[in-house]
Amino acid sequence: MKTRIALLSLLTIACLVLAVAPAMADTYTNGPINGTADGWTINFGYSVSDSFTLASNDTAVTAFHFNYWDANPSDLLTTADLAIGTTSFGGTINPGVAFTSTFISTNQFGYGLYQADATGLSIPWVGGAGYATLSNACSTSGCSVSNPIYWDENSGGSTAYQDTLGSIPSESFTISGTAGGTVPPPGTPEPSSIMLFGSGILGLAGVLRRKLTR
Repeated sequence: MKTRIALLSLLTIACLVLAVAPAMADTYTNGPINGTADGWTINFGYSVSDSFTLASNDTAVTAFHFNYWDANPSDLLTTADLAIGTTSFGGTINPGVAFTSTFISTNQFGYGLYQADATGLSIPWVGGAGYATLSNACSTSGCSVSNPIYWDENSGGSTAYQDTLGSIPSESFTISGTAGGTVPPPGTPEPSSIMLFGSGILGLAGVLRRKLTR
């Protein structure tokens, strides 16, 4: 009986370790901002698609960061449509993904250079190689076409396409996903709750053991 309780305790501890272990993050980057070569419009009805590769066992894209040019320092990017698919311009469009903008510098053409960050995403992904497509960028003033947003070209290792011109040099971006795990669905217990539950089980096992040894 003592051996059985000891085994139960060890099994509970092992399950708790697995339960609270975070999903391993996997990241692909196409390199840093260039800011001096060119930029490609992702509003005005245009879209740009760049390739990436994440781990083959990824199940979701959790963050997307890219760099852009903006001529108006008071009219910054707020949202953009982001599609993640296995082919260029493919995949389900996730409309209105929220981005926060951070000013980097002003280039020789007078454009402000910014980093745009979207975190806390949960976009389903099959893992492996794919394409990220940006379009319908909106800014502080709305989703009009009065202020172009240009995705920075840095000629990184990705393959890239513009929807009207075809093949183009690739753009600066970083994409992250979960490897070997999934993004917890709403209502999933927090690790602290799981640990409290597990502690209760271990406590109960300890009480039973004390009773049996009397």
